[in-house]
Parts: sequence; structure tokens; C-alpha cells
Amino acid sequence: MSTMKLSEETLPGLPEDVARPTYDRSALRPGIVHFGVGGFHRAHEAMYLDRLMEEAPEEHLGWSVVGVGTMPGDARMRDAMAAQDCLYTLVVKHPDGALEPRVIGAMSAYLFAPDDPEAVLARMTDPDVRIVSLTITEGGYHVNQVTGEFDPADESLQADIEAPQQDPRSAFGFITEALRRRRDAGVEPFTVMSCDNLPGNGDVASQMITSFARMQDENRTGDPLADWITEHVSFPNAMVDRITPVTSQEDIDALAERFGIEDAWPVVCEPFTQWVLEDHFPTGRPAFEEVGVQVVDDVVPYELMKLRLLNASHQALCYLGYLAGYRYAHEVAQDPLFEEFLLGYMEHEGSPTLPEVPDVDLSDYRRTLVERFANPEVRDTLARLCAESSDRIPKWLVPVIRHNLEHDGSIDRSALVVASWARYAEGVDEQGEPIEVVDRHRDRVMAAAARQDEEPLAFLEDETFFGDLRHDERFASAYRHFLQRLHEVGARTTLEDRDWN
Repeated sequence: MSTMKLSEETLPGLPEDVARPTYDRSALRPGIVHFGVGGFHRAHEAMYLDRLMEEAPEEHLGWSVVGVGTMPGDARMRDAMAAQDCLYTLVVKHPDGALEPRVIGAMSAYLFAPDDPEAVLARMTDPDVRIVSLTITEGGYHVNQVTGEFDPADESLQADIEAPQQDPRSAFGFITEALRRRRDAGVEPFTVMSCDNLPGNGDVASQMITSFARMQDENRTGDPLADWITEHVSFPNAMVDRITPVTSQEDIDALAERFGIEDAWPVVCEPFTQWVLEDHFPTGRPAFEEVGVQVVDDVVPYELMKLRLLNASHQALCYLGYLAGYRYAHEVAQDPLFEEFLLGYMEHEGSPTLPEVPDVDLSDYRRTLVERFANPEVRDTLARLCAESSDRIPKWLVPVIRHNLEHDGSIDRSALVVASWARYAEGVDEQGEPIEVVDRHRDRVMAAAARQDEEPLAFLEDETFFGDLRHDERFASAYRHFLQRLHEVGARTTLEDRDWN
């Protein structure tokens, strides 16, 4: 099949089985600025906006997205979007092997902040922009895991705090400077909408950004902003869910071979998608509920369900599966031994920590999760799920452990998951092959793991991740047992030998 490069000009010539925007993209007007344009944003928020524009363009073309990248690596996205008129292909991968491609047109511009910080600020101060959304990863909020307070150690944050009068470098720096300019110009503030996987993501964004602004206030005489943000800026909470693996070269090649599309950076994802959003947008929002978003008063029950069942279960399968020799999530989820372990964790340890979740059958939800994990077409790598564990385990699994310890619940499966992270962090799998540990705290995580032959609880000593769990004899005993078994007999035999409560 002949191929064509994706662009506005080539849209009409795409194969008939490739869905594409029928709305007039020349009429797009920016209404949202988004920091962190990666696979998830493009498979989720941008996809929902594209649906709205397709269904009712006269109402929603004013909600297009301007993407912003602040990191050096974001230059690649800048180049890809510039070459393709901000179009990209979203490919839904069904379990039976069917591919469902759609070209997404909801992004009207992409700005690489290091190129022109003022262009980013000009867009953010435009009165038509009423939402600034974020997918900056769990670590991007700079939360100290021990105190829960803002941690300003990041180099780009320090630069923005110490010299707030200079061009911003961080997402927080751009947000606070844009809010300052809007305040001074009498323009209503935008809503800050977090779409990241962390409990109370809107509340966390509010606390961290306000704390950042307060530190800036100390270096900007007579022009305080933090209290104004607290009083005037909205930070709605949200729960977001769609498995979106890293785009591989095979995905790029398959799109070209099967559909004739040359796309520098397509996105692949599973069919399932969910977004539960708190309705707290003082200056307006798109009618997300018209395309399947659950707009609710209280996100917390849904959020905890997702974090403690889906996200924590990803951690439950990734380290054990990797150590056992698997490399993809679907391989682990299709193994009956691991499937039983996952369902056991969700039913006996994760679910008892949850409040009532309106209109959700948790038994059905748990089974659906395993089916989603087992989708062979998504090919989500265990390496991706194992990455940045120091940001994930403290938020997703440690609260489950604490709740079950306090209520005399089951903690053995959770203890095994933590032990498997510690074993994985040693950097060598059970076949003697090296493991590339990807974590922003890689050095200290691996250093702790290297000591555990002589000090079995060395990995638990980092209170930033685990608090005082090492001093809880019940948890520490289970953890020591499983870490020893992982070293002696490996992941599979550890699961086979255990008579789970």
C-alpha cells in the first residue's frame, strides 16, 4: 500500500476506514492550554474534545487545545506536531486484533516553551483560555512523601522561585506567572485541571502550586499571589483511566502498512476509557458529559477504586511478572497463577479499603480489569509499569497497607508486591539479565536494594516512601519472608507455594 504523510492537506485522501475530523479545523479557537502532551493526554482528554467537536462543532470549536512542552525531550513532540498540523492518529487496539484508527484534530497548536516562553504566556493570558490542564506525571507535583508538603528541590523550580521575574522554566512557573498577569489585567483566572493519577489530584495541584507561589512571593516584594490563588482559582479533582502504552516502531510501521498513514507519533490504546470529573469550573467548560464523561459532585470513591485496584494491580503484576521472565502485561494477566494473585489482591486487600462507589459493581470491575490487562494487542510493557515506582507505590499501595493494618485486614499480597519491587530494584532478574531501573530516585532505591542481603529491611528504611512501615512487625515479618522466598525460589514458586488467606 502506498503511504502519505499525515497533514491537513492529506486528510481527504486517507483510506475510507480511517475516521477523521469532518469539522472545520480552520475555525478552531484555543480554550485549553495543556502541559504534558504525551500518549495519555492524546488518547484521553484530546480524544473527548475531538468527539465533542465532531458531534457539535458550532458549540465546541472554541475549546481546542494548545499543547505546551517544557522539558528538553518535548522538542520531539514539537517537531512531530509541526510537521503534521497538530494532527495525529489514535489507534484503538481490540483484543481480537482489530485496529480502529481515527485522526484526532482537537489540538490547534503546540508550543515548546524553551523556544519562546512569552508565546506560552500570551496564550495562557488570553481571556478565551479558561482551562489549563496537566498530565505531568505523579512526580511532577513535587510532593514530599513523608510530610505531604511541597518539595522545591527540582532545579527548574528553584530557578523559578529564586528569580520569579525571569522567564519561567517549569509548568508551575508558567501557571503562576500567567495567573499573575491575568489578575493584574482584570481577566478571570483559568481553572487548573489535573489529569494525573494521584489521589485528590486537584487538591494536590492546588496545594503544591499555591505553596510554590508562596515561595515566589518571598522573592517578589510587594506583589503577593498565593492568597489570591487560594481565593480565586479552581482545581477540580478527576479520575482518569485508559491504558496507553508507549508507541513502538512496530505501531508506526503497522499504521503505514495497514492504513497507508505516515504518522511520526501515533498513539495506541485499549478500547476502555473512563473519566470522572468534579464539576467545578467557574468560567465554563466543554460539555464533557455529552461524550461519556461522568461529571459528579464527588470524585473520591471512583478515584480510590481506580488507584487501589487498577493502578496498584499494575504494580502487583509488573515486578513479579518481570522477575519471572515475562515482558508484557498481557502475558502475566493470561497466566492463571498470576491472574489468581491479582484477583486475590483486588478482592481481599484493595477492595476492603474503598468507600461505596456509586453505580459500580466491584466484582465486575475487578474481572474487567484483568480482561483489560490481558488484551494481547495493547502490548503494554512491564518495563513501563515498573518505571517511576517511587512515585507510584507510596500513593497507590502504601495507603492500602496502612488501612488493612489498622483494620486487621489482609496484607500478605501487598507485602509481596513491595518485596518484589525491592527485588526488582537490585537490577538483575532471575535469569541473571540486567534490569534497567527507571526511577527519578534510582540511585537511592538501588543502593537500598543492594544492602538487603545483609540488612533484610534496608529497602523499607526510606521513610519518604514507606513512613514507619518497617516498624510494624506484622508487615515487616511478611515482607522479610517474601523477600527471602523471592531470592531462594523466585517469583513463580513463591506464588505457587503460598496458601493465601
